[in-house]
Amino acid sequence: MLSPDNVFLAIKPVDMRRGIDTLTQYIQMNSGRHGMHEGAAFVFVNKARSRIKVLRQDKHGVWLCTRRLHKGSFRWPHANDAAWHLTPEEFNWFIAGVDWLQVKGHELTKWVWQNESELRPENTQIQC
Repeated sequence: MLSPDNVFLAIKPVDMRRGIDTLTQYIQMNSGRHGMHEGAAFVFVNKARSRIKVLRQDKHGVWLCTRRLHKGSFRWPHANDAAWHLTPEEFNWFIAGVDWLQVKGHELTKWVWQNESELRPENTQIQC
């Protein structure tokens, strides 16, 4: 479904009324050598950074997905930022509205069985 090989972020905000055709034209005019190709996702944001649109092409056609955050905003590059490379996991955090730069490097809790009846987070002390 929406598991891109490459993710390209449009630095400048776009009008969220744009659809598949006008966003595809935007990509052709602004992406240089990349252009639309299978496996790539192009992500667009509104001025408030509260909505994104993801345009992705696969072998069957083109997807256009929209995400609106009810609270907060998407972490977005500034005009002077270098290109961002997102792993598939970071992309999933990103489209969920999580500040994926803050998540990176944090260890997730790993649950282990202490005995048959007790499940607890690893590296925690058990009080007797």
